[in-house]
Amino acid sequence: MSSEKHQGGRAAVPASPSGTRDFYPAEMRRRQYLERAWRDAAIRHGFEEIDGPTFEHLDLYTIKSGEGIVSELFSFQRAGGEKTYALRPEFTPTLARLYAQRAGSLPKPTKWFWQQSCFRAERPQRGRLREFLQWNVDVVGVGGGEATVESLARADADVIACLVDLLATLGLRESDVRVRLSHRGVAGEILRSIGVGEGGVDRALQALDKVAKLPAVEAEKMCGEAGFVLDAYRERARAIEQAYASGGELTIVGGSEIGGGGGGAALAALRGELEASGISAWCVLDLSIARGLAYYTGTVFEAIADGERAVAGGGRYDNLIGLFGGPSTPAIGFGMGDVVLGLVLESRGLWPDDAAMMDALSARPASRRPEAFVISNGTAEADGAVRGLVARLRAAGLHARTTSKATKNVGKLLQEASALHARAAVIVESMTTASVKDLKTGEQSEKPMGFGEVVEGLRRG
Repeated sequence: MSSEKHQGGRAAVPASPSGTRDFYPAEMRRRQYLERAWRDAAIRHGFEEIDGPTFEHLDLYTIKSGEGIVSELFSFQRAGGEKTYALRPEFTPTLARLYAQRAGSLPKPTKWFWQQSCFRAERPQRGRLREFLQWNVDVVGVGGGEATVESLARADADVIACLVDLLATLGLRESDVRVRLSHRGVAGEILRSIGVGEGGVDRALQALDKVAKLPAVEAEKMCGEAGFVLDAYRERARAIEQAYASGGELTIVGGSEIGGGGGGAALAALRGELEASGISAWCVLDLSIARGLAYYTGTVFEAIADGERAVAGGGRYDNLIGLFGGPSTPAIGFGMGDVVLGLVLESRGLWPDDAAMMDALSARPASRRPEAFVISNGTAEADGAVRGLVARLRAAGLHARTTSKATKNVGKLLQEASALHARAAVIVESMTTASVKDLKTGEQSEKPMGFGEVVEGLRRG
């Protein structure tokens, strides 16, 4: 007898596989709305789109995450072949492979984004499916020569600013979602200061990463097994978090220096860059964020809405390119899935109605051509205003870029703007004024304009 279920003599309509979704027109419009918002935010911030195969050699994932990840993958072997493949559970290993293959010929920094489907063979639950859409935004390498604390912090702020722009574009506010920052080096120093041995730090960080998902008693037990007292960690972390929030020095933990690898200096530099980018109100230092994967090397962060899983998460992975055969290269990025993001928009009533959705999908997409390349006239006052103006232009929906080079030579910076085919160069003259040069006609504004005039002029143009 057939095992097939029947209804009234007819075969039952098959269901979609567990953990997957069907997209009818209404659902497809919501999907396209998010995909459009992701792509436009990345383009406005100067990231270029890439793609790779839907599946990779299995060892691409085990190199990064260890053999334990195999149980989470949809893996398969070619008939008659010896090699094993896996559907991509994330994109970062592919990105690292792509960069390693052409590292010598790529710009520094390289700014890439990607958005497609990912697949994980795990139990479906709220906010987590077996097939989902993901958006990745990454900065690989630094401009201006060797990496410094300041250049790394600028890259960190660059990706976080893109994330915040996306959240704001969708109608979310800092009261809805906070970007919770941490630093693996600082967390490690706190753990050492409360008795964790050097060989136990990675295990302790993995335990710390799970604390928020466990009842208090279980969390305390797991941390104890990892070699530390959770309350002792929290006490020392809280002192640093308060110093960060007040603009104070980030140097002492229990009488010893923190951040032997520059963690304290890195957080202080990042704080300054986030303030310059106008997004510090979205960000809070939370040293309970650890991002348990061992390949993270410095700054880590998660965007978290109350009552939901993390909307996005990422961090600095400075050793990963080298694992895939490329040169040692600093890198930072984040991933955002559509499932949790959709739940947050639903709970806050932020999905557009049908008419507004149609308008959003019909609007002009972000310009692939930079609409403004912002440079300083070379004075310290103007230098300090560049990133703030870039942020204002992007918030107004414009594709704005600035240089990552150390040079202050205006002529060379104008050449860089022309090489990128920017429509206009915006030369910051002071903390509040700038000149605009049309790079097609060569015409420049007769006198400096206020930033508001610059923004409105470029939008009209």
